[in-house]
Amino acid sequence: MIQESIKQDHYRTISAPSEALFKDRGSKFIALAFPMKDESEFPEILEKVKKQYHDARHHCYAYRCQPKQAQARFNDDGEPAHSAGTPIFNALMSKDLWDVVVIVVRYFGGTKLGVGGLINAYRTAAEEALEKAKPLDVYLYFYYEMRFPYSAMDEVMRVLPQTIFEIVDESMAEDAGYRLKVRQSKKDLALEQVKELYQVKIKEIEDHV
Repeated sequence: MIQESIKQDHYRTISAPSEALFKDRGSKFIALAFPMKDESEFPEILEKVKKQYHDARHHCYAYRCQPKQAQARFNDDGEPAHSAGTPIFNALMSKDLWDVVVIVVRYFGGTKLGVGGLINAYRTAAEEALEKAKPLDVYLYFYYEMRFPYSAMDEVMRVLPQTIFEIVDESMAEDAGYRLKVRQSKKDLALEQVKELYQVKIKEIEDHV
């Protein structure tokens, strides 16, 4: 499915797995929420849940990750169309969470709930698991390398601390240097703040790990 990427440089995820249980007319819905940065992690997560709850009838799920290059999917795993995966996904959307997968395991209790009952059960279970999760704010950054002669160190250290750049680490060699980061929405302002440092060379680099 197509999921629109975010335009801003901030989003919210969860910091650790969480779990909730919802019951309706004998059926049990166990919702498990996990942080997940990329959909390539999903098969392993799903396999672990299926092993843990191997005797459950359904393992329905939805996920939304990679907010700048959106990856999203939901699956009903044998339940009537859009009665499980869609309401789980809607729970993620209502919380405006990214980099999260929610798997809801169902144990059938002998009484059919109908499509409306299933939608309510799957969404409620997912919402309760997400409500229990600890939210985590994530900011997206551009990373830069700044290099300059040692003779310019005094000037750089006079200007740099007053900018919105954050120093990630230093990289001293034949010349001096710093690795910097700045929130994506403030990139232009940060570069403007150092443009008068004529002996400085600054270039964008890959995310610093």
